[in-house]
Amino acid sequence: MSFSRHTQSRRDFLKTTAAGTTAALFGAPAIHADSKTDSRVILGSGDHKYEVTHDWAQLPSEFTWQTTHNVAVDKDGFVYVIHEGRAEQTDHPSIFVFDPKGKYVRSFGKQFQGGGHGLEVRQEGTDQFLYVTAYQHLKTFAKLDLKGETVWQKYAPMISKCYAEGEATNPEKVWGRDRFLPTNFAFHPDGGFYLADGYGAYQIHRYDKNGLWLSAFGGEGKEDGKFKLPHGLWIDDRTGREPSVVVADRANARLQWFTLDGKHLQTMTGFILPANLDTYQDLLLVPDLASRITLLDKDNQVIAQLGQDKEWEKTMKSAKPRMRETPDQWQVGRFVHPHDACFDQNGDIFVAEWVATGRVSKLKRLS
Repeated sequence: MSFSRHTQSRRDFLKTTAAGTTAALFGAPAIHADSKTDSRVILGSGDHKYEVTHDWAQLPSEFTWQTTHNVAVDKDGFVYVIHEGRAEQTDHPSIFVFDPKGKYVRSFGKQFQGGGHGLEVRQEGTDQFLYVTAYQHLKTFAKLDLKGETVWQKYAPMISKCYAEGEATNPEKVWGRDRFLPTNFAFHPDGGFYLADGYGAYQIHRYDKNGLWLSAFGGEGKEDGKFKLPHGLWIDDRTGREPSVVVADRANARLQWFTLDGKHLQTMTGFILPANLDTYQDLLLVPDLASRITLLDKDNQVIAQLGQDKEWEKTMKSAKPRMRETPDQWQVGRFVHPHDACFDQNGDIFVAEWVATGRVSKLKRLS
């Protein structure tokens, strides 16, 4: 089965949302008290209820959170978090590893300080690897083992003819459509991968399993097949679907689906700032930088929007200074800026937020 070309209007999206308007969509978080000294914050309803634990991952005192960006989980339940980091703190790691209970295990990745961004775990045969992107002045992407040892590291694919002279050999903190500012990965079934140049040329690059560049699609625009900040991407291989590439076209406020060869299939609007994607069984997870997490079912119908309601949306917009810089104003059960989110093997969700002090939350699935 393959996608038919279909564009869902914002009006249709809002009708879909309205049809399921419950606490799962726009209601306030529910507080469940088990005793006078213990309470749980529950988001969602029905088959999609989650117990929220903010600041789930705890760092040792010698480290500080420095704007968390992405989060990934390996097959053993260990959680990996990357933050942008401060470029002047060259000895501070940018990647941290936590056990399934949130206890710090190890850290590495100081080479990504000041530009750490994308992070994914991939199983390759009997081994697992981390794929990492870095933007700002670094403009690079790399494959590491789970201990942080570099397998390979690459720079702008000049063969694509998308980039200014010297972009691969002399990266500088210069932005533009002829610059390379990679954001995230998706993994082709043949062992290759896709790389989103989300802040640079707005291209989706395809590489083979050996890390050799093959092709690219996209470019700047609002029409189908074009992007305005293609920030995140994933392989949508949910049951009954021919595998396709789904892209979070953030500044165009939409998702777009493509064949594995880059042919446009489908566009879905109605988001605010969709930042990344993940799948679990028949669910598609969309962290939205505008303070919410959206879950879509197998038919791409909205079944839950977590961590935001109209009151919180209004509070976020009116916050001065910016809410991301004032953690004393954050509320339990609310998100500020979900930059990435992923499922673990149990269907629990981990959320990394783009906030100045860093925050990683766990949403434990209850149903």
